[in-house]
Amino acid sequence: MNEKAIVQALSALAHDHRLRLYRALVVAGSGGLTPGAMVSLCGIAPATLSFHLKELLHAGLATHERHGRHRVYRADFACMNAVMGYLTRNCCQGEACALEPPAVCA
Repeated sequence: MNEKAIVQALSALAHDHRLRLYRALVVAGSGGLTPGAMVSLCGIAPATLSFHLKELLHAGLATHERHGRHRVYRADFACMNAVMGYLTRNCCQGEACALEPPAVCA
């Protein structure tokens, strides 16, 4: 990922509603969530939900697809792994890292 994409992803998460939505999508895993479920889980007004989801989609942090009449949103784990990789690249000043590597998101 380039620096612009990293800033866009971090900016998308720098809002309490979007952070709450993203975390709910992570917990949901590959099953994803419908907007109705997100309203219930996150306590975000339906009128603003689509705006916040659009920001997560635009930043690449979430994906969506249609299932019949419903849309299902999912966290894009590859994108978040790329963000985390960018932030931690070259950690520990080039020495062997004292931290355990993170588990791969699936």
